[in-house]
Amino acid sequence: MTTEYDADDAFALIVASYRQVTGKELVDHPFDGRWLYENAPFALLAHDRSDDPRFFYANKTAQACFGYSWQEFIGMPSRLSAEAPNREERQRLLDSVSTKGFIDDYRGLRIAKSGRRFWIENAIVWQLVRANGEHAGQAAMFHSWKDL
Repeated sequence: MTTEYDADDAFALIVASYRQVTGKELVDHPFDGRWLYENAPFALLAHDRSDDPRFFYANKTAQACFGYSWQEFIGMPSRLSAEAPNREERQRLLDSVSTKGFIDDYRGLRIAKSGRRFWIENAIVWQLVRANGEHAGQAAMFHSWKDL
């Protein structure tokens, strides 16, 4: 079942979860949800915890990187961000994050809407955890990517 998020809920969940599971702040200066969405110099995505996880957040940098608009990204199964042969490796990553809470050195092959293939590098992937301890999905942040 997909959970609906409004922008403020998504922002609060992503930021609080990052702090909770990594012990660090998402960025080292004050910021707000609008900055995170429009101006962050890194890609930031989040998906829910449904059986076929679906994106509920993708900032402008992630949208530009993958070539999807907000309307196309939101609700799209996150497995579609990787080509079929790479989905097994992606699933191993997500399972590891579920167990460990976060990974801060992920590198993986991804695919854009156009079919362009690219590596995401030094990605941080973490569990989204609500204040009551309920797992709500996972988020990923990466500063760099390289076209094949």
